[in-house]
Amino acid sequence: MSHEMLTREIGGSGVEASAVGLGTWAIGGWMWGGTDEAQSVAAIQSAIGEGITLIDTAPAYGQGLSEEIVGKAIRGGRDEVVLATKCGLVWHTTKGNHFFDYDGRPVHRHLGRESIFHEVEQSLKRLGTDYIDHYITHWQDPTTPVAETMEALKDLKRQGKIRSIGASNLSVGDLDAYVAVGGLDAIQEEYSMVKRDIERTLLPVCARHGISTLSYSSLALGLLTGRIGPERVFTGDDQRKDNPRFSIANRQKVARLMAEIGPLAKAHEATPAQIVIAWTIRQPGITFALCGARDPGQARENARAGRIRLSDEEIKTISEAATRHLIELDA
Repeated sequence: MSHEMLTREIGGSGVEASAVGLGTWAIGGWMWGGTDEAQSVAAIQSAIGEGITLIDTAPAYGQGLSEEIVGKAIRGGRDEVVLATKCGLVWHTTKGNHFFDYDGRPVHRHLGRESIFHEVEQSLKRLGTDYIDHYITHWQDPTTPVAETMEALKDLKRQGKIRSIGASNLSVGDLDAYVAVGGLDAIQEEYSMVKRDIERTLLPVCARHGISTLSYSSLALGLLTGRIGPERVFTGDDQRKDNPRFSIANRQKVARLMAEIGPLAKAHEATPAQIVIAWTIRQPGITFALCGARDPGQARENARAGRIRLSDEEIKTISEAATRHLIELDA
């Protein structure tokens, strides 16, 4: 495990970041049964201490709470991190498309110019910085032309407020529209051993245009850590409670896969979760894997996966085992 942390460039932006990134959705507490601020700050600082530079957050995670916590955690060390945050899920206006309600407040998908300029200032304030390394449209807004959205983002880039541009939760049509306008550095999509559909849809387009991919839910909301056994019970607003992917039968399939990965993990002095992450960043077209962590132990464990170098033979073995055990898992 003496390897350096693997780093890669975000598209053609010149911004380099660790291939394993820290996702902070759970840190906002929303849909994860609350949050513990001190624990969250410690998790972020542990990740940085282990060589993670890419930290991904969003205003929507706890309506600003996750960004504020990230801001506290990086105070005094801003230039050591590559900050990614998002725009387009708004509660300051009712323009755009109504998406859901949060604590009785309507949240809209809106990517109009004025709104983006408002949002970036709010995020900069919460994060305690004057620039964002990677700025991402969080969900797509069918009421605003992509050309208008991109023009606003390119202006922010010219002003030095953002350093690269991303888009998340895209259809192939959305991606084509971004490609037609130009200037997109990366997409961010759900991707893991149990959810691989973008291999057929978005990744071929990205490959043709030099666009990077940040995968989120790389451990499938914890399913692929190998630690959520068939006996685990989910409570409160935890989104995993009624999620068919967390059925007992599926957890048993994952347990069988983990047992098979076991010897390989041992050989690398790694945990099965680390092997899953190391496999993910070796999949064609996956540039960065975002992994959530709620405490320093999880953060350190995920970070160390970026130091593991699996051989082509090992990748093949893992892929075959994954196909064998997970083939019927719900997409």
